[in-house]
Amino acid sequence: MELGGNIELVGFNDVDISEMIVLKKIIGNYARKFSDHMHDDYERLIVDMKHVHGKSSSKFQIQAKLSTKGKPYSAEVTENNLFVCIADVMKKLEAQIMK
Repeated sequence: MELGGNIELVGFNDVDISEMIVLKKIIGNYARKFSDHMHDDYERLIVDMKHVHGKSSSKFQIQAKLSTKGKPYSAEVTENNLFVCIADVMKKLEAQIMK
């Protein structure tokens, strides 16, 4: 699923529409922050969601990868709350980028 031209969401097909609206807003805000900070080096953000122990599990694993012209950045978080998981993985990426 594409979110804008430079954000890709993988594995989010089963997420409820109302939850997806909030997730897109969180991810989009961080992507904008990354792009503003990195300027022309920012290329693409890929966020991959997996259910730990199958789809019936309430535990999520989120991997985020940021492609840049310089070096790639990545972060991973496993959490029961999807919103907290997304926010935490984006904060981890942000901490790497803002160094």
